Amino acid sequence: MIDLIKKSLLAGVGAAVVTKEKIEEAFGEYVREGKVSAGDARIMAEKIAEQGRREFDEVCAKLGTKLRDAANASDGQTQARIAALEQRVLALEAKAAPPPTRSGEP
Repeated sequence: MIDLIKKSLLAGVGAAVVTKEKIEEAFGEYVREGKVSAGDARIMAEKIAEQGRREFDEVCAKLGTKLRDAANASDGQTQARIAALEQRVLALEAKAAPPPTRSGEP
């Protein structure tokens, strides 16, 4: 499960890199066509990149919280199952134990 999460996060980072490249490419085109100045294009690209980083950080934080919550819930369920199994084992061991012998009897 951890590997899946890592791969998902890395895919998100990869998508952000591709997006940044696409943004730079698009703004480069606008600069060449004279629609925006190079300075304005740089400022807009930085704003978009910063917003993307903030959103990525927020998603990571939310994912971390959800994973901790799921692990805690799972941990409580696991502990309850283990306690129930221990009780069953004790009951089965008590049934399987040989009857006590009286002293002096073979």
